[in-house]
Amino acid sequence: MVTDRQVRRLFEMKNKVDRLYQAADLAGINVKTARKYLQSGQLPSQCKAEHTWNTHEDAFELDWPWLKDFLETNSGMEAKSLFEHLQRERPCRYTDKQLRTFQRRIKQWKALEGPAKEIFFQQIYHPGQWGESDFTNMNFAGVTINGMPFDHMLYHFVLCYSNWETGNICFSGSYESLSAGLQGALWKLGGVPQYHKTDNLRCAVNPVGNPEVFNENYKSLTRHYGFESCKTQPGCPNENGDVEQRHYRLKNAIEQALIIRGSRDFTSRGEYEQFLAKLFDQLNSGRKELLAEELTALKRLPVRRLPDYTEHECKVNSFSTIRVLKNTYSLHSRLRGEKVKARVYSEYIEIWYAQRMIEVLPRLRGENGHYINYRHIIDILVRKPGAFEHYCYKDDMFPGIQFRIAYDLLRANLGIKRGKKEYLKILELAAKENETLVHEILRYLTNQEKELSFEAVQQMVESKQKPPSSTQVNIDQIDLAVYDGLLDYQEVLV
Repeated sequence: MVTDRQVRRLFEMKNKVDRLYQAADLAGINVKTARKYLQSGQLPSQCKAEHTWNTHEDAFELDWPWLKDFLETNSGMEAKSLFEHLQRERPCRYTDKQLRTFQRRIKQWKALEGPAKEIFFQQIYHPGQWGESDFTNMNFAGVTINGMPFDHMLYHFVLCYSNWETGNICFSGSYESLSAGLQGALWKLGGVPQYHKTDNLRCAVNPVGNPEVFNENYKSLTRHYGFESCKTQPGCPNENGDVEQRHYRLKNAIEQALIIRGSRDFTSRGEYEQFLAKLFDQLNSGRKELLAEELTALKRLPVRRLPDYTEHECKVNSFSTIRVLKNTYSLHSRLRGEKVKARVYSEYIEIWYAQRMIEVLPRLRGENGHYINYRHIIDILVRKPGAFEHYCYKDDMFPGIQFRIAYDLLRANLGIKRGKKEYLKILELAAKENETLVHEILRYLTNQEKELSFEAVQQMVESKQKPPSSTQVNIDQIDLAVYDGLLDYQEVLV
């Protein structure tokens, strides 16, 4: 076979010798072949014909028309599933060995005749121009606090030009979480980008059809910091591509850092927050030059931060509860009929009355939940024990498992009517004195099978008598030699 090297040698020698046969001999090819390549002026590799013909018969030619029609209307169908369907429709015609051939055929059809695929368009960003925000779920990491699962989310902020990023822990995609996270990022950054983009966050974007794109809370944040708000189209989170890509890379970095750490358990939330802060610093350490360009182009921060809460005015109803963001919270019965202000933060709610903060409540996630504190209404329940049996929040009147056990025992021993009266007086004692102490007293009286009554509990509370701790159960170490003896005994019997 003539090679490119031989033909190149022929071209070099043709003008250095007098005869063609001499150049052919020097190139190592015959005269006829030399004449052919000199006339064409091409190398052997350039003369090779493209392989465009089939070397085997098309095994799927008979069924290809209906396969093609099926693919045109079901483009998401996998080749393997379609091949198995074809085997069922045409029994004994196709074998499993033809699967790979069929997959190649489908792949070629999709590339040449199939539907267009989604592609990404590389963007050009300028310093200080774009910042993006989003929330991402962090439960993939399996983080625990003192052995307890820590289900949480992460607010994530990214500058598109330098990819400088930061974030903080949150538990919902609420406006308060967005406000706290965004303001924290901007003040840590020390400036404000020209544009801020999010996807269709419910906490910032109004539902489709509303003449106003963004809600009032988010617009007030926009006006205060002076950035222009942008959002993606509905159902197109990829348009927020920079922060979406950073989600993936950040989660991978967190996973690797946790593996290196050797444990996913943290002693406190503060320790976990320090872990994340250190990781962000490490990720940002390689972006200092680009960040320096960003900082010169950022807008100045305002004089002060906006409050990280929204305020709602509520009236305490006749049930001694208020409704805040479609959830129910109890307040002390003294406030019935009064108007209070609820300052809603991302994780808790402050209750203000007469310019004083009187209560801090945990913020509930979701809708139609309730938080009922028995201390708010126990004084009324003691006076109206008949209302307890069918109270819609009755389960919230048991602050611990021992209280529930005590209630059931009192009902069994004293009857329903007297038993619930005794229990309510014990619950009132826990509210006024010490819930933990009452809980331990109930545990002690129950375990020791002593008389359970309000007087017995009150006597121990007034005497400041701390019940002894739970009995410790000691299990002796098992001597495996005993089992070896049993095996030897069995062999003797055999």
